[in-house]
This record gives sequence, C-alpha cells and structure tokens, in this order.
Amino acid sequence: MKKLDKLILTSFIGPFVLTFAVVEFILLLQVILKYLDDLIGKDLGAGVIAELLFYFSLNLAPMAFPLAILLSSLITFGNLGEHHELTAIKTSGISLIRTLRPVFFFAVLLTIAAFFFHNTIVPKANLKAYSLMWDIRQKKPSLDLKEGSFYNGLPNRSIRVGKKFPDGQTLKDIMIYDHSNGQGNAIVMLADSGKMYTQFNDQYLVLEMFNGKTFAEDRSNNPNAYGQSSGYLRQAFSKNKIVVNLSSFQMTRTNSQWFSENKMMKNINQLSQVTDSLQKQISTETKLLEPNVRPFYSYFASKPYADSSNIKNYKLAALPAVTVDDVRTAANAARNVKSFTSSYTSRLATIKRERNNYEIEIYRKFTQAFACFIMFLIGAPLGAIIRKGGLGMPVIISIAFFIVYYVMSILGEKWGREGVAPVALGMWAANLILLPVGIFFLYQARNDSSLLEVDFWRKIAARFKRAKVA
Repeated sequence: MKKLDKLILTSFIGPFVLTFAVVEFILLLQVILKYLDDLIGKDLGAGVIAELLFYFSLNLAPMAFPLAILLSSLITFGNLGEHHELTAIKTSGISLIRTLRPVFFFAVLLTIAAFFFHNTIVPKANLKAYSLMWDIRQKKPSLDLKEGSFYNGLPNRSIRVGKKFPDGQTLKDIMIYDHSNGQGNAIVMLADSGKMYTQFNDQYLVLEMFNGKTFAEDRSNNPNAYGQSSGYLRQAFSKNKIVVNLSSFQMTRTNSQWFSENKMMKNINQLSQVTDSLQKQISTETKLLEPNVRPFYSYFASKPYADSSNIKNYKLAALPAVTVDDVRTAANAARNVKSFTSSYTSRLATIKRERNNYEIEIYRKFTQAFACFIMFLIGAPLGAIIRKGGLGMPVIISIAFFIVYYVMSILGEKWGREGVAPVALGMWAANLILLPVGIFFLYQARNDSSLLEVDFWRKIAARFKRAKVA
C-alpha cells in the first residue's frame, strides 16, 4: 500500500467511525422514543435495557452504514480540498480517480459486508429484540402508589393511600376496593394506617392494615343478582393482612422461536421459500376461480336457450316465458356471484400482498447494502467539489441526500407492496435514480468543476439570457 493510500484511508476511517456512532445513536434514540411508553415505570434494570439497545443497534446498522459513508466521504475529501491537499496531489500527476481508489475499495468491501450482516446477523438480532420487547410489554408497571390517587395495578384490587411516609413502608388513610369475586366493588376496606412490604424475593406483596373496617354487600338472598343487595355487612378489625401474588410484575422470558415466522426474522433462503409457497398458492387459487364460479350459473345452463351458438335455431314464440320467479332466481344468483367473487378476489389480493411483503424483505437486504456504494459515489466527488470539511456543509448535504434516498425508498416499497409497480423496480428505484447523480458528480469533480460556486451559476444564467435574447 502506498503512502497516498494510507493517507486517504487514515483521513477517512476516523470520520467514518465517528459518524457511524453518531448516526447509530440518533437512530437508536428514535427507537427509544417509539417504545418509551412500554419501558417507563417497569423497573427493568440496566441489564435488560442494555440488552434491548444492543439488539436494536444491530438492527439499525444497515441503515446507518450508507449515511455514515456519505458523511465521512464528504468530510474527508472536503478537508483535503479545503487544505489544498487535493490540488497538490493533482499537480504531482495523480488523477482524482486514483485518489479515490482506497476509499472506493473500502466502500465495496463495506457493501459486501453490509449485505452479509443484513442477511445473517440482523434476522437473529430482530428475533431477540422483538421477543424481548414482547416480554417487556407483558410485564406490569412496578408498584408505585401515589398519595390521593387510586392504583389499579394489583390483581383484582384498587388501592388508595392518603399519605406515604419516607421509609417506603408506612401508610396512612388506606382505602381498598376488592373485586376478586367478579361482582364489582362489592367489598371495601378502610384503615387508619398500615405497612406494605414484599417477601420471598419480591414474589409476594404483604399489606398489613390497622384499626379499620370492612364493608361488604349482603347478597345472601340472591347471590347471582349483580348490583342487587339487601344491605351491607360491616366488620371492624384491629389488624388485617392481605397477601398479593406479584408474579405478574415479574418479567418472564418467552421462547424467542415463537416469533421466528415473522419476515423480519428470516434470511434470504427462508424468505424465498415462503415467497415460493405463496406464489404457488396464488396460482392454485387463480386456477380454482372458474370451477368455483361455474355452479352459480347452473340456472341459466338449464334453460333451452343456454347454448348461445344455437340461439338462431329457436323461434321467438317457442322460447319459454320469463316469470317473476325466474327474475328473482336470476337476481339471487347474480348477488351470490358478486359476493363470492368479491371475497375470492379479496383473499387473493391479501395473499399477493403478503407475498410482496416477503419479496420486499429479500430485496431490502440487497438495496440497503448497495446504498453504501451509491453514497460513496455521491459523497466523495461532492466533497472534492465543495472543498469544505468539518461538520457544517457536509452534514447539511448528507442529510438532504439521505432524506431524498429514504423518501424514494419508502415510496418504492409502498408501490411494490400494493402492486402498483414490480417489487424489484420499486425497491431498486432509489439506487437507480441516485446512481446517475453520483456519476455526474464524479465527472464534474474529475474535470475540476466549479459546480457549487456562485460564478458557475452566473455563467449558466448568462447563457440562458443570451439564448433567450437570440
């Protein structure tokens, strides 16, 4: 490796690692905000949160790679241009294409690595991440009693406390609604004070109440009549203890293989198998449409004029008269045909949409990987053109191009899913549109174009003026 290649790679690797970390953090922050309501108040612990973030960071890496290589390419070659290092390299007889070669090979290797990463690591990370997210959602929020408010998280009970003391156990002015019997708030317990603590490694909650009363509806005459009672039973107590099972507050880990049938948890081979099965199902359903519809026309087939090829052999007077019953039968048959074909085509459209979804996941692994090369092809020559390093102009340009790429990708994916365009065309559209843009920037940078300078656009405007006058 020559010294020039080492210089370029050294200038590129640092910004690439930094920008990848920043982009990954921003994307991860977006995911955290999306699931924030599911995470807050559940006392998950640092280990569970770190595990979840690790799996989601692997999931977001294929999206972070293109933006990181675009931004780092802009910064690297912008810095070289700003400090006149590119000019010195060119004056020594080395072309811009030769200067781009080390980063070009890095972009190619990153594209290949991103593809294999997306096909092997990401499905496993998705399986772990979303199965863990399911377990977190099933876990109840941690016990948090607030003064003056009812807490409904305990099984079959609602509790309200007037005051909580700093020790975390002593309570005052306690009210409990017990609806464990399935008949509403039929039992109410009031107590002046109490203590609340857990036992057996937080598996059970113990609530001791002192100096209170229990009120219960008397339904001894008609125990099955909900909401009807002949009075209330009142019982005073000096001490009463309630033990509540907190198993629903513990997070249990389910078998992650239960979620393995989702398309996000499959590699290309597994996705191809599902896609082929759905395509065979579509072909079978399409072939069965005509035999399934034919019985609805049995009424018309039984008429003597059913054979339209021999209709000329019948005399008008010989044709049987159409009765009211015939009209009703025909109308019912038409409605049945319409209902059947509507449901049949709806089911067929659902299968096609599902097949398109699996096909989209196949192409996504290719397109997101190839986007790394496209972003290098845009970023490197554009950095040489603007001759501006740092995090100012490169960040703005990178965000603009990435938004364009992202919007076109989402639009193409939607077209492919809905069948407006072939899935392959919809998924590759963003790359195919931006590829000529990258080649154009490369051509302009190779010819030392002043594409982004004011004088360049003034010359263009002057030419348009002269052409308009002529």
